[in-house]
Amino acid sequence: MRWSKYFIPTLKETPIGAEAVSHQLSLRAGLVHMLTSGVYSYLPLGLRVLRRIENIIREEMNAVGANELFLPCLHPLDLWKQTGRDKVLADVMITFLDKRKRPMCLGPTHEEVITNLVKDYVQSYRQLPVVLYQIQTKFRDELRTRFGIVRACEFIMKDAYSFDRDQIGLKKNYDLMYGAYKNVFQRCGLETVILEADSGAMGGDVSHEFMVPASIGEDLIVSCSACGYKEGAAEEKAKEKPCPKCKKKKLASQVAIELGHIFQLGTKYSQAQGALFIDEDGKQKPIIMGCYGIGVSRVIAAIIEKHNDDKGIIWPPQVAPFDVEILPIQGAEEDREIRNLTDRCDADLTAAGLEVLVDDREETAGRKFNDADLIGIPLRVTIGRRNLAEGKVEIKVRSTNEIVLVNKDQLAQKVLEMTKAACVTN
Repeated sequence: MRWSKYFIPTLKETPIGAEAVSHQLSLRAGLVHMLTSGVYSYLPLGLRVLRRIENIIREEMNAVGANELFLPCLHPLDLWKQTGRDKVLADVMITFLDKRKRPMCLGPTHEEVITNLVKDYVQSYRQLPVVLYQIQTKFRDELRTRFGIVRACEFIMKDAYSFDRDQIGLKKNYDLMYGAYKNVFQRCGLETVILEADSGAMGGDVSHEFMVPASIGEDLIVSCSACGYKEGAAEEKAKEKPCPKCKKKKLASQVAIELGHIFQLGTKYSQAQGALFIDEDGKQKPIIMGCYGIGVSRVIAAIIEKHNDDKGIIWPPQVAPFDVEILPIQGAEEDREIRNLTDRCDADLTAAGLEVLVDDREETAGRKFNDADLIGIPLRVTIGRRNLAEGKVEIKVRSTNEIVLVNKDQLAQKVLEMTKAACVTN
């Protein structure tokens, strides 16, 4: 991909009103554009990151036997009245009358919709378990949007749902999802703290949150340095409490971003919506459900919050928009040699399966270097006259700023080795 043919509108200055580092860098690096408060467009570079995160999620969901589908955003409000959540979520639901005067809403989540779907197809225990998931846009009329795409009115979520005949089946699927979530966040370069949590408006008796400690966020993790005890907290004053486990020290608090939440829902939705099945004993019973959510767009912000420096973003290899950036520094007399080597390197790396961005713009070397650091591609190959005079090319590792000089004829091989090593390490 040639930079001159791609839409990457980088900014030198930090936009006014962007407080969080992730918000600042996502705007400056040309990942997103704010249409209005809480509503964002994903630009080509940001969309590539989004797609890579989605692919990681798909791989892990598929590995635990979940089937992908795609549910509608438009919901009849009558469906929500069956569970009473039209009132519970009234403050954030976007509701309206369609032209037939039917009360409708834009889906803030999809428990009611998926339950309605499954009840039409599953009637026997022989059809269970069923595990379905989607990656879909959600809509919530947030009064206070914060931290860019961390809390927005329109956001992307992965939501999965399990349907079982008994508690044993639910526990099995819940444990599979628990492990899959750990894998997803690890592959995205994030270390999560997993906490037992309140199920809230979702319902059910058991739930866990997957939190990433960061300088921003709307959640608190309180912990004890003596025994390692951790819990989620609703208020800052919680850190003044003594540790409930060892009683030795007061709890310390840390701000965190919630990225995932999984729930053992039980029969809350199936009973309310009549999602029943005939069990082996011939009796009709409500299907037992679980639900499992990841804030996909939030993951982007969390990655940037945890992987950046004063120059820009440092993408973990698995989620980077490109694997390698080639940066030719051209002069009048050596254009052809530099251009030929750039083209050959691009072709070889692309053929090897890497995503390559070539900065072919007629810009100063300084501007190219600054933009390269800002957008944070894991490896940067610089092809310039000074090193080329000795048959060498420079490779820079964005995460460590390590610079390696290699023979120009071994460039593609070395880049492939370094890319594979970085993926294994991360």
